[in-house]
Amino acid sequence: MTHPMNILRRTMHWTIAITATVLFSTALLQRVNAQDQDQDDPPGRVARLGYMQGSVSFEPAGESDWVPAVPNRPMTTGDKIWADKDSRAQIELGSAVIYLNSNTGVSFLNVDDRTAQIELSAGSISVRVRHLNRDDVFEIDTPNQAFSVMAPGHYRVEASEDGNYTVVSVREGTGESTGNGQTYTIRAGQRVTLQGTSSLNAAVENLGGPDDFDSWSDGRDRRYDNSRSAQYCSRDVVGYEDLDDNGDWRPDSTYGDVWYPHVAAGWAPYREGHWAWIDPWGWTWVDEESWGYAPFHYGRWASISGRWGWIPGPREVAPVYAPALVVFVGGGGGFGGNIGWFPLGPREVYVPSYGVSPAYVNRVNVSNTVVNTTTITNVYNTTIVNKSTTINNVNYVNRHVSNAVTAVPQRTFVSAQPVARSAVAVHEREVASAAVMSRAAVAPTSNSVLGAGAGRTAPTPPAKIANRQVIAKATPPPAPIPFAARQQVLAEHPGQPIARQELQRMRPDNSAPTHPQVKQAPPGRPATPTVARSGQPPANRPVVPPAGNESPNAPRNQPNPSNQPAPNHRPEANRPENNHPEANRPEPNQPDNRPAEPPVRNDRPSSAQPNNRPEPNRPESNRPEANRPQPNQPNNRPAEPPARNEHPSTEPPNARPEPNRAEPNRPEPNRPEPNRPVPTNRPEPPARNEHPSSAPPNTQPEANRPEPNRPEPNPPKEAPRRNEPAAPPSKPEPPKSEPPKSEPQRTPPPAESRPEPKQQQHEQPPEKRQEEPKNDDRPDGLM
Repeated sequence: MTHPMNILRRTMHWTIAITATVLFSTALLQRVNAQDQDQDDPPGRVARLGYMQGSVSFEPAGESDWVPAVPNRPMTTGDKIWADKDSRAQIELGSAVIYLNSNTGVSFLNVDDRTAQIELSAGSISVRVRHLNRDDVFEIDTPNQAFSVMAPGHYRVEASEDGNYTVVSVREGTGESTGNGQTYTIRAGQRVTLQGTSSLNAAVENLGGPDDFDSWSDGRDRRYDNSRSAQYCSRDVVGYEDLDDNGDWRPDSTYGDVWYPHVAAGWAPYREGHWAWIDPWGWTWVDEESWGYAPFHYGRWASISGRWGWIPGPREVAPVYAPALVVFVGGGGGFGGNIGWFPLGPREVYVPSYGVSPAYVNRVNVSNTVVNTTTITNVYNTTIVNKSTTINNVNYVNRHVSNAVTAVPQRTFVSAQPVARSAVAVHEREVASAAVMSRAAVAPTSNSVLGAGAGRTAPTPPAKIANRQVIAKATPPPAPIPFAARQQVLAEHPGQPIARQELQRMRPDNSAPTHPQVKQAPPGRPATPTVARSGQPPANRPVVPPAGNESPNAPRNQPNPSNQPAPNHRPEANRPENNHPEANRPEPNQPDNRPAEPPVRNDRPSSAQPNNRPEPNRPESNRPEANRPQPNQPNNRPAEPPARNEHPSTEPPNARPEPNRAEPNRPEPNRPEPNRPVPTNRPEPPARNEHPSSAPPNTQPEANRPEPNRPEPNPPKEAPRRNEPAAPPSKPEPPKSEPPKSEPQRTPPPAESRPEPKQQQHEQPPEKRQEEPKNDDRPDGLM
C-alpha cells in the first residue's frame, strides 16, 4: 500500500510540473505574439527621390504604369526609377546616397532597417556609403553578378546595355562581387570588369581619371560633407543638407536649436504638397519645396513668436522615418466632407495609423522629439491597443495656432492633387469641435498610389531592360502585390494599410516564383581576377554593338568594348598568323641586304631609347617569332608604324610615351620569363605602343583587319624575302615550333632566316625561344 506521504509528494511534483509548463507556454506564446507583432512594423528608413535633372520616370511598387517622377517622393521596396537620355537623378537612403547617370534603370528589391538591395538593370550608378554596421547588407545586383559593399566608401557600378558585363570601380572601401559560384574581392583603387552570364570572368586594372558623371556626383556629394546642418541633427536624417541654403538655425531657450525656413507670409507646414498612398505606411505627405523632406518626416514643428520653426530630434539618436507627423481633424466626415490636419508640436506623441508594436511607437517618437516614454506608453494603450482612431484628452499645442490647420476636399486628398491650390478656410470653432484622429479615414485610389504624376506620360525604359533578370546574393522579399488586388480590402478599412500577415495570405500559391526578375546566386568560392595592363581595357571585355549602337553608359576611360578580343584570344600565339600585325608588317619590297635589327629599329619613332625598354614585360606568347619582321630589315622601316596600330590589345596606351618605363609598370602576370636577361637594344615595344593611340578605336582588333596596313598586298613575296637575308646561321628550331601559330599559306616561316645563335642553346617552349633572337641579334654596343 502506498504511503500517504508518497502520494502527496507525487501530487506536488505533478502540480509543479504542470504549473511550470503553463508558465513556459504562456511566456513562449507572448514571445511569439510579440515577434509576430514586430514583423508588422514598417522599416525605420526609406529612400528619398531627391534632386533630378532631365526626364526621370517613376513606377510605384507593384504597378505597371510609369509616371513623371516628383521630388521628395519616399521610395521603398519595389519602387523603380528610370533616368532617360541626358538625365540624372539622386536618391538618398539614410547614410548612403545613390547617383544615377543617364539611361539608367534602378529599383529597390528590398529596403529595411538593415538591408538596402538595389537592382541595376542597365546604366551607371555612383554610391557613397558613409557608415555600415556589422549586420548591414548593402547590395547592388546586375544581370550577371551581385556586388556587396563591405565597408564605407565610394563605389561605382556600371551594367552594360546588353547585360553581358558589369564594371565595378572602388575609389574607397572594399566590396565583393558574386556570380556563378565565384566571388571576387574588389579593393580601393581597383576597377574590375566582370564578364559573362554562364560563367563570371574578372579582369582588374587601376582606376582611371574621373569622367563627367564622377565630377557631377562628387559635386553633389560635397554638399553632405560641408553641410552646417549636420551640427544640429543626425546625418541619418534624410535631406538635412537641403536646409543650409533655405533657412537659418537659431538657438531657443525652450526647444534648443531651431531651423526657420525662408517662406512667404501665411505659410504653414504640410500645405505646399500633396498626399500619396505608400505601403506599408498608408497616407504619406510629399512636399513640393526643394528642402521639404527632413522637416516633414522627422522632428516637430512649433510656432515661435509668430514664425514656424522646425525642431529636429536628438542628434545622437538614430532617426526613424514617419510618413507624416501630423494629427488629422475630422477624419473622413469632418468639415462638411473635408479633411484637415495640423503638425505635431514638440513633446507630442505620434500615433501611427498602421499596425505597429509598442517598441516601434517608442522608437519613432524618442528619435524625433524629446518625450517621456511613460507618456508614449499611455497614448499607445489608449489608442492602438484599444483600436480607437479618436484621440481624447490630449492638448495639442498647434491645434490652437492661427492658420495651422489645413483642409481640402476629399477628392483633392485622394487624387494626389496639390493641397495649396484647393485648401478651404477653416474656422477655429470647427477645429475645436471636430474630433482629432490618428488617421484620415478615406480609402485610396490608383491615383493615390501613382501620386502627382498620375495621368501624365513619361519616358519608359526599353522592355528588354525593364524586364531583365538580375543576380542576387541576398534573398529579397516577394514581389509587391498590385494595388488592384488590394483595393477592395483597403476600402473595407478606410485609411488603414493591410497588415503584413494578411498580405501574405493574399499572395498566389507557392508554385509561382516570389520574385521572377531575380535569380539567386549560388554560394561563391574566392577567385582571383586576371590583371589588365594599366590604361588598357581588360581583355575579357565583352563584345557589344559599335559606338553608334552601344549603350551611352559604356564603361568610362576605355575603348569600345567591341574592339577588345575575347579572353582566349588575348595571347598573340593563339591568333591566326594572318591576323598578327608582325606577320603583316614586313615590307615585301625591302632589300635582301637588311642590316641587323637594332639600327633599323632605332629609326622608328618610338625606338629612340631602346636600351631602357625591358623586354621581359612583353609576354613571349604575344610575339611569335614566325610572325615578327626579320632582324635584318633596313632603315626604311619607319614606314612601318602606321601598320602596327593593329596591336592595341597587347600594349597599354599609357606605356607608349614612356619608353624608359621600368619593368614594374608592366603587369607581372604577363611576364612568362621574369628571369631572362633584359634586352637593351630592342626597339620593338616602344614602336608597338604608339599605334593604339594613333589608330581609330574601331580599327584595333586584329581579327577585323588582317592586312589593311601592309604596304604590299602580296604575302607570298614577303616570305621569300625574309628567307633570303638570313644573316648568321639560320635557326630551324624556332620556325619548326611556330608553324602551328603562323600563317598557313606562308610556307617558309619568316623566322627561319633570323639569326638566333643563342636560341639553339636553350631548349625552351616555342613562346620562350621566340624571344632569344632579339637579345642575340643586337650589337654588343647596345646591350
